[in-house]
Amino acid sequence: MQRLINIVIVLCFLALCSLAPANAIEDITIQENSILTLNDCISIALNNNPAIRNARYNYGISKANVNIARSEFFPTVGVGTGYTFNDVSSNRRGMSALTNTNTYTVEATLNQLLWNFGRTNANIRMQKFYMIADKYNFENAVRETTFNVKQRYYEVLAARATVAINRAYVDINERNYLRTKAYFEEGVMSKIDLVNAEVTLSDSKIQLIESSKAYKNALVNLNNAMYVSNAPVYSISSTEGFNIDNDYAPVNLTNISKTRKKESSELPVSVNDAKLITSVQKLEVLTNYKLNDFPYTFEECIKMAYENRADLKAYNSTLDAVKQQLLYIKRNYYPELSATAGYGFRNTNSTNSFNVGVNLSSSVNIMNQKSQVDAAKYQVSIAENSLNQLNKDIYFEVQNAYINMIEIEKQIPLLAVKVRQTLENFELAEGRYYVGLGDYIQLQDAKVNYNNAQRSYIETIYQYNVARANLESAIALPQEVTITLEGK
Repeated sequence: MQRLINIVIVLCFLALCSLAPANAIEDITIQENSILTLNDCISIALNNNPAIRNARYNYGISKANVNIARSEFFPTVGVGTGYTFNDVSSNRRGMSALTNTNTYTVEATLNQLLWNFGRTNANIRMQKFYMIADKYNFENAVRETTFNVKQRYYEVLAARATVAINRAYVDINERNYLRTKAYFEEGVMSKIDLVNAEVTLSDSKIQLIESSKAYKNALVNLNNAMYVSNAPVYSISSTEGFNIDNDYAPVNLTNISKTRKKESSELPVSVNDAKLITSVQKLEVLTNYKLNDFPYTFEECIKMAYENRADLKAYNSTLDAVKQQLLYIKRNYYPELSATAGYGFRNTNSTNSFNVGVNLSSSVNIMNQKSQVDAAKYQVSIAENSLNQLNKDIYFEVQNAYINMIEIEKQIPLLAVKVRQTLENFELAEGRYYVGLGDYIQLQDAKVNYNNAQRSYIETIYQYNVARANLESAIALPQEVTITLEGK
């Protein structure tokens, strides 16, 4: 009896252990003042993303379901014991009798499935296909997470560059205001020129505040993509396709309360000699920028997408699974062949019994069975239709992504030329204005055009990097950083 109790305790312990989550991975934290690369951010996201963890857990459930299906071929053992007490009294023809009976019984049974005409085999194959589908669902979650991080990473780089551009624009307008103020005090410029310079300076400061807000929001979006809350101050490095020559200090999102520094609406202090103020300064936001051609043609991209896309493979495996489910249901019409063996002991007269048998049985509700078969056929049709739709969606997705990347790529060199042209026009307009050959409207238009050209250039670089990452995701191009079902 004590041995039986010990066995029960061990089984209960193993059952509790099996309830613990498998493959648990702790969140990766970011160190204070660290500099993260794109691959660092992807690695953090892959380890922290709950969707990837759920995909891993679903795969574990599928593996367990395969073993559950296989268990039908394993014998079922039953053990039982009992005690019965009978107290019988009778009073017949004036004679009374009292009978007590104590009975102890021990029974053991063994049931073994011999054959059910392939029904169990169909169930095993069905669960295996679902397991394969969950493996591909995991890989697809990795693909989607990688693209999301890339998009948010490039968003931060673009926002940081825009802050640098708008900060330089504020400096330009501050120099212009100081020079205009000095000339006004000397009687060279009119009051309206000075007021226009003040208004332009205020507008540029508003743009700087808006771009700083966008930069903070971009950092929040990147933290969200990495699933890192309460992130410390950190910085991200530029990429080869988005090489920003700017060390703009990262925003500390741990303290976003309202600051009480000097109001940004205050104007610069006055100067006595406007000639001490430098003129237009060229701002090179992107240095050593080169546009690497995408190495694959559209036809190659389509072929790679159909070969690599994990979600397409998952749909194929799901179709195979529901076909096996239909086969499994159809085979419920067939009987089941099983073997049984039993042993019993009864302490009354020390009775022992042993039996062995082979059974062929079938129990089918015809109406219920037919309805299940019809429903399974519809599930096969739905799976086939979903697979066909995904095949078409992938084609159009790759086509869209490829066209988008190519067309944006054409704009980049043109915008680079436009930045140089607007800078030259700005320098000429400023020179003409301060020697009295041009008016303030021409100068202001030249400044705005130069600033807008730089921002458009940065925005287009951002759009190109996102479009390229989107195409890489659409064709499931292998990445440098990834993660497996085992967490490696």
